[in-house]
Amino acid sequence: MIHVMVNGLPGNMAEQVARLVIADDQLKLVPWSLTGPEIEAATHTIDSTTVTLIHPEAKEDRIPGVLAEFGGMISVDFTHPTAVNENVDFYCNQALPFVMGTTGGDRQKLEESIRTSQIAAVVAPNMGKQIVGFQAMMAYAADTFPGLFDGYDLSIRESHQKGKADTSGTAKAMVGYFNRLGVPFAEEDIAKERDPTVQKETWGIPEDYLSGHGWHTYRLVSSDGTVCFEFTHNVNGREIYARGTLDAVHFLSRKVADGAKGKMYSMIDVLKGG
Repeated sequence: MIHVMVNGLPGNMAEQVARLVIADDQLKLVPWSLTGPEIEAATHTIDSTTVTLIHPEAKEDRIPGVLAEFGGMISVDFTHPTAVNENVDFYCNQALPFVMGTTGGDRQKLEESIRTSQIAAVVAPNMGKQIVGFQAMMAYAADTFPGLFDGYDLSIRESHQKGKADTSGTAKAMVGYFNRLGVPFAEEDIAKERDPTVQKETWGIPEDYLSGHGWHTYRLVSSDGTVCFEFTHNVNGREIYARGTLDAVHFLSRKVADGAKGKMYSMIDVLKGG
């Protein structure tokens, strides 16, 4: 049985993951969750499971007791971009292997913290396996056919729920692939939409999913305008990411059992690991 502590409750993504953990007969939800300073509640209930929320000022005092009861647990982090590096340092210092789907923060510092620690972690800007597979195809193209789209103009637009604070990590990763394919483009040029009215009326995003979606379009046009390539992946809801997160938990559990330390894995590693 793998004990899983889902941090970020009562956030929507964290709750979706927690529900799947409860439903997985190989996993057991730890009834504690690190939460943000803006959260006033002391507990959060998911179905019949009550989870005690640990606020930032209390985590150093509370976590030893949690570890004493649920030793060998894996943490899942869907908190806030502003808390990324602080949380990573906390996990590393407490010897807590973790899966992080939170985007933002200083990613280079994040990687350095993990590689100099005694733990292993899975870190990815997108936990959706099929989208990660698409990214892997783009990475292969960038490595195998560098400069393939030299002379093309690129536009990237992404839409996520109003509460998503930062630009999509997946879109940022795609910028790197297109750069290697010969297209100059900066992360700052990504068109980011967070207005529900525009999303519904202009983009055509179903109203039921305005509070949870990820729509991305990457458009390449030749210099003379005669050729256009367009790649689109539109996700309604959060289940694709939650299910990928559980796969990452199972993968990381196997790696930890094998003695992995100072290792940072990606979702592509998870896919390759079956």
